[in-house]
Amino acid sequence: MMTKELIKRVPKVELHDHLDGGLRPRTIIDLADTCGVAIPSHNPEELAAWFARGCVQKSLPLYLETFAVTVAVLQTPEALRRVAIEAVEDLAADHVVYAEIRFAPILHTEKGMSMDEVVVAVLEGMDEGKRRTGMSYGVILCSLRNQAPSLSLEVAKLSVAYRSRGVVGFDLAGDESGYPPKKHLEAFQYIRNQNFNITIHAGEGFGLESIWQAIQVCGAHRIGHGTRLIDDMAISGTKIEKMGSLAHFIQDRRIPIEMCLSSNVGTGAAPDFASHPFHTFFRNNYRVFLSVDNRLMSDTTLSKEMEIAVEYYGLTIRDLEKLTLNAMKSAFIHHNEKIKIIFDVIKKGYADLRSEWNLTD
Repeated sequence: MMTKELIKRVPKVELHDHLDGGLRPRTIIDLADTCGVAIPSHNPEELAAWFARGCVQKSLPLYLETFAVTVAVLQTPEALRRVAIEAVEDLAADHVVYAEIRFAPILHTEKGMSMDEVVVAVLEGMDEGKRRTGMSYGVILCSLRNQAPSLSLEVAKLSVAYRSRGVVGFDLAGDESGYPPKKHLEAFQYIRNQNFNITIHAGEGFGLESIWQAIQVCGAHRIGHGTRLIDDMAISGTKIEKMGSLAHFIQDRRIPIEMCLSSNVGTGAAPDFASHPFHTFFRNNYRVFLSVDNRLMSDTTLSKEMEIAVEYYGLTIRDLEKLTLNAMKSAFIHHNEKIKIIFDVIKKGYADLRSEWNLTD
């Protein structure tokens, strides 16, 4: 009974979606023509295939190479507003009821915009998207591991400065190997002192040390990807027979893990869907949920990620509801806002679908 139609219609929550990784191919063509950026094709289907080739070939260099194009066309306020509006529209069309969109402001300053101007443009676009669709949103500002810690502090301060305008958190992204999060500790201390929210990419391209530092040194409230946490467990099938102290700590403290199936397989963080650690984490009561990471580069949507989980791990509609509730509980908006979405939108939406489809599981 878990058909594509049903999966498409379930309420969803998206917490790990990069703005520069989710553009429409048609939009890239329009923006490239306007700003004189060279692109490999002006055919939307061919261009989409070019962006997804890294994921298809499981090549991290090819996967990352394409971001040079999306970042290049996002160097004006108009382009950022358009893409932010379209991101909300596309997510809402996939029945996402709440989303947190992230981006690194510094990447969009190559043509003279300040980081403040970048953030304002994106927030204006997100606001317009919300007006058109009714979808609630938050914005997460990213710093990059390979950049100066002083820049991370600047982005952290920018995040807090716009907390009343829709920014809900601060993230550290980029290559983990050789760039430990503790180098950016001053930024994280600032965020924590301001009673704000932290998510950190960790345990995707590097091991347990990356996850440990993110949580215990930098104070992450959520972990992006976190696939290498499996290295702290002894597994039999999907049953955990033994856990290390970090795995216990993350489970006990209910630290959320943002899991991205298609992205992880496409970049080599996991060899294939069958062996992806998501299923082990989920069946052993970790607070995990599904996310898209980069919709364009991974040729995915949150519905597609759920379809993969249903196909490979036998998830039911109750499981999808649990994942959605895990995500909403982990969102960086205020408690009362979460509760309203959980009861008025998510629980009601799933109950209505179970009744309509005569589902008991």
